[in-house]
Amino acid sequence: MHIDMTAPTDLAWQAEALCAQTGADFFFPEPGSSVREAKRICGLCEMRPVCLDYALRNDERFGVWGGLSEKERLELRRRENR
Repeated sequence: MHIDMTAPTDLAWQAEALCAQTGADFFFPEPGSSVREAKRICGLCEMRPVCLDYALRNDERFGVWGGLSEKERLELRRRENR
């Protein structure tokens, strides 16, 4: 018998996030493409802090989350670990 001991993650915030109404293309661009539009949308979104927290807790490695790119989140993690 397998018992799943992981706590459920509350993802209700995602339904209210502006990215859910915009489309993934902005937030998961092709390598080398601009993330400027995704960051602009994130800047207007009330869910931005929750989104960034989710991305950091779940080690999201791709796309723009909480207004930060992959590289920016990596740098934030490095600074927090110092």
